[in-house]
Amino acid sequence: MQATTHAIPHAHIGEAHHEEAGFWSKYVFSTDHKVIGLQYGITALSFLFFGFCLMLVMRWQIAHPSQPVPLVGPLLAATFGNMAVNGAVSADLYNSFGAMHGTIMVFMAIVPLAFAAFGNYVVPLQIGAPDMAFPRVNMASYQAYVIGGLIMFVSFFVPGGPAQAGWTSYSPLATSIPTDGQTFWILGMVFLITSSLLGAVNFIATIIQLRAPGMTWMRLPFFVWAQFVTAFLLLLAFPPLEAAAVMQLMDRLAHTSFFLPTGLAVGGTLANISGGGSPLLWQHLFWFLGHPEVYVLILPAMGIVAEIIANNTRKPLWGYKSLVYAVLILGFLSFIVWAHHMYLTGMGTRVATFFQTTTMIISIPSVIILTCMFMSLWGGSIRFNTPMLFVMAFLPMFGIGGLTGLPLGFNYSDLHLHDTYYVIAHFHYIVAPGTIFAMFAGVYYWFPKITGRMMNEFWGKVHFWTSFVFMNAVFQPMFAQGMAGMLRRMADGGANYSQAKVPGAIGGLSASIMGLHTYILWAAVCLGLAQIPFIINLFWSINNGKKAGSDNPWQATTLEWQTPTPPPHGNFAKPPVVVRGPYEYSVPGHATDFTPQNQAGSTAE
Repeated sequence: MQATTHAIPHAHIGEAHHEEAGFWSKYVFSTDHKVIGLQYGITALSFLFFGFCLMLVMRWQIAHPSQPVPLVGPLLAATFGNMAVNGAVSADLYNSFGAMHGTIMVFMAIVPLAFAAFGNYVVPLQIGAPDMAFPRVNMASYQAYVIGGLIMFVSFFVPGGPAQAGWTSYSPLATSIPTDGQTFWILGMVFLITSSLLGAVNFIATIIQLRAPGMTWMRLPFFVWAQFVTAFLLLLAFPPLEAAAVMQLMDRLAHTSFFLPTGLAVGGTLANISGGGSPLLWQHLFWFLGHPEVYVLILPAMGIVAEIIANNTRKPLWGYKSLVYAVLILGFLSFIVWAHHMYLTGMGTRVATFFQTTTMIISIPSVIILTCMFMSLWGGSIRFNTPMLFVMAFLPMFGIGGLTGLPLGFNYSDLHLHDTYYVIAHFHYIVAPGTIFAMFAGVYYWFPKITGRMMNEFWGKVHFWTSFVFMNAVFQPMFAQGMAGMLRRMADGGANYSQAKVPGAIGGLSASIMGLHTYILWAAVCLGLAQIPFIINLFWSINNGKKAGSDNPWQATTLEWQTPTPPPHGNFAKPPVVVRGPYEYSVPGHATDFTPQNQAGSTAE
């Protein structure tokens, strides 16, 4: 007999002594993990849109240097003054937009969406917990995130504009820039890092302490394992960067020299500093976080992909234990590869060889995870719904991103490819058609649990196919540009260095290579337009979408689908007891092709 919660009235746990919260307590200052997850999701999607808009303006400037930006040119001129004369993007403004695009997308959009939004909403439900271990800490985590995001946003309106030293904020450049935007960047980062640390502690405590009876470690859904390892990455890798941010803030405001070397010249004159600091120390501290950060982006995405593959192939994940061990090894190895970002700093061959070796080794668990997911498709009765389409695209796109990273792991080839468009293409294949496609899949998949309604399948598939085509059209040409030697962070896209005006030039930045900028620009515009069906579908479906019909419309096995829809305060009408693994699909002898984790017995009576 099925021990699920479907037949139990959807009442609040402890309703007799739980007063109905007001609007502010329920939706603004909430301690409910589901509301906080939605707050993170809406805020992160808003920042994702803002970061995408910055990218569109940058792509216009690269394709049409010094030309006024259509539509938003007057707004740029009114906001930034001399940095956007007549609505055209200056080199300084391009630097600012480049720095803020990277910062917003990584620290304010994708990490909060992948880790905090999906993690907050889904993890307690999947482990059978009534809430996060520390609800008030959870609320404080979101509030710190919002404060950090607002500080970053306000920096666009201070004199001189926002940060200009890139999303990596390398010293001494970041310290010598005279405008206040860089100071705002550091302050914002301190709040964002604090938010992630609070969230990481909360996730670790919740997963260890609040699992339902019977939910052993090897019965955890793979999504929970991915979030668990991600939380440890944040907990261990972010403190060095927070310490570095405070030190860089002291260099700017208190005239210390943690990262400022003796004999530093700024604008042709010796800087009036005590000196004795090390610019390389900043790079080590930054990349000690920067590389685990890549896995902070991708591991939650892999968790989402695993859940959707198991559900839509109607069979267990292939190699579940291999997946778990691989993700644990991946987390450990991510801490000993950071200096492959620093081959050009002049490290010795022995040190370079060590980091080359660890970089090659870390590709092994990634390949194991991808292999398990591909093998899970074999022999499955695949349902090609919208979440599954995004997942199917994720697998080869992430594969392309991973394979193209291998040449960057060798110091010899990295000397030629470092800081070129090749690196942009490689990293964005990991994050854009990789992580972001998984995020879209997660939104379509868990939307009926959150709202009780389904998103429209037709417009979901329109969103997928247009995004898939234009995403590749944006980033694929960048591999060719990078191998031709086109450097990143150039406001004119390398026009001053090109051979476009040299008759018969074939190599280098020839006319054909430079001409790709225009194609990329219009592919990016089309990619933006491709998101309109998603935005309309998302908001329209909240009240008008087709009703889910049951608490478990996907016929899934994990615990989040065994709650009322939407889950009430306390999540479960009756505390669940777990009696089986997370992916018991198509088990011989069972009455249906799915058996929920809390369903007792093995066959229908």
